[in-house]
Amino acid sequence: MSDDSLHIILAQLNLTVGDIAGNTEKIITSITDSELNHNADVIIFPELSISSYPPEDLLLRPAFNEYILAALDEIVAASKKIHVIIGYPIKQNGNLYNACSLIHDGKIVKTYYKQHLPNYGVFDEKRYFTAGNETCLFEIKGITAAISICEDIWVPEPIQDAADAGAKIMFNINASPYHKNKLIEREDMIAKRAQDSNIYVIYTNLVGGQDELVFDGNSLVVNNDGETLFHAPQFEEGLFNVHLNLEDNKKKNISNAILSEEENIYNALVLGVRDYIRKNNFNGALIGLSGGIDSALTLSIAVDALGSENVEVLIMPSRFTADMSNDDARIQAKTLGVSHEVISIEEPFESFLKALKPRFKGLASDTTEENIQARCRGILLMAASNKSGKIVLTTGNKSEMAVGYATLYGDMAGGYAPLKDVWKTLVYKLAKWRNTQQHVIPERVISRPPSAELRHDQVDQDSLPDYDILDPILEQYIELDKHPEQIIENGYDAETVYKLIRLVDRNEYKRRQAAPGVRITERAFGRDRRYPITSGYIEKK
Repeated sequence: MSDDSLHIILAQLNLTVGDIAGNTEKIITSITDSELNHNADVIIFPELSISSYPPEDLLLRPAFNEYILAALDEIVAASKKIHVIIGYPIKQNGNLYNACSLIHDGKIVKTYYKQHLPNYGVFDEKRYFTAGNETCLFEIKGITAAISICEDIWVPEPIQDAADAGAKIMFNINASPYHKNKLIEREDMIAKRAQDSNIYVIYTNLVGGQDELVFDGNSLVVNNDGETLFHAPQFEEGLFNVHLNLEDNKKKNISNAILSEEENIYNALVLGVRDYIRKNNFNGALIGLSGGIDSALTLSIAVDALGSENVEVLIMPSRFTADMSNDDARIQAKTLGVSHEVISIEEPFESFLKALKPRFKGLASDTTEENIQARCRGILLMAASNKSGKIVLTTGNKSEMAVGYATLYGDMAGGYAPLKDVWKTLVYKLAKWRNTQQHVIPERVISRPPSAELRHDQVDQDSLPDYDILDPILEQYIELDKHPEQIIENGYDAETVYKLIRLVDRNEYKRRQAAPGVRITERAFGRDRRYPITSGYIEKK
């Protein structure tokens, strides 16, 4: 490689919010390795690396910001020949900024403050930060470069201002969360900015799970013609080398195959589950395996995230559980090498019915008795969780959570919900995709009609439309904010549409009590969609 090339390390790291000491250690190790073993000119880290993203109200604690400054001093001291570009929060003159500094030879050379603070979807930066307003330029190996932070590249002005000031390269640090189709959307946007401003873009992104959010990595280097020269892997932590020569910009360093939508989403779910459990120091995962599609997919994700030795299964049949459900649950547990135990809920169910008999005298059986069964299972799972230190993964999907087809303190009991943002129709697609890699979900689980098995001959479609009808209606109302009449104009039955919308609106109280779960769409329940529980608003015809 010629001496006139710029050797860049993209530090696509998996960091933990609030773990300032651990993040700092990982950052310094990366700097030292890049300088000693790679002889790199510059290393670029993600947005808010020292605190990780999003730190939320930790930013409001005075001690937190003092710890950040102490960690920054350590990083500055460790930075010698290599140029370090790193993000962190900093308080100056009473204002808090989302900052990025260039550090070299034991000194902070330049500091840039993020100009465009996102305040939509999962972002809440105007709650914390003050916006900057100045372009930040520096020289490296005779090349004029600039710095920007995440959202700054989604609007044209900051990169154009830098180009107008003479910059040939824009270093852009990011904590850009994943949702399906984000990769294409992001890469197209960066290509347009680079081409329009005639500037190279070095784009480094965070990787890893943080509560509901998953950061997918996908760090990029794009030339001034909008062509991708380098594409880091998705969902993978690492230090990635790029040799950049502005005179010879056509060579592709890496060409990664684009994953299918199913593989992409599945990997996001695995990473979200793994990091939630690992970063919160649980001993593993515990799942109630019913023989149905949702728990089957949840188990597969958990095993891929944690390894079979760290996952346990409880099979909890009732009088209404079909033999094939028990058989399929055992088959999957054995196929995946997971420890499993069968505990019937008949005895506790009978005990509850006996205790409630005077109270229910003269009243017909209804969903009350169904919910008692779900709550028996919830108690067993939570008791096993308490004893083992393993977190219960709930198995409900987005379709069920949307219409309230779930039992509070029953199947909703647990600490994390892998499928919370996954529509039921997508659950089937993901299960089929997973079986193309290794056949771990029994075919009958995928092909049979879905059922909660809480009464004789029950199937989901007793009370819900087919999921091929249900999911598109819900998606249009929840994710696209369409009026019921607009949905009806798209060919859906009016009575069905209004029935489902009423179910969505009146079950907000359940969703508020649901476990957090992996976000894979642009409108997940929770951070993205914040509706009041008590509301008199009605969508009128």
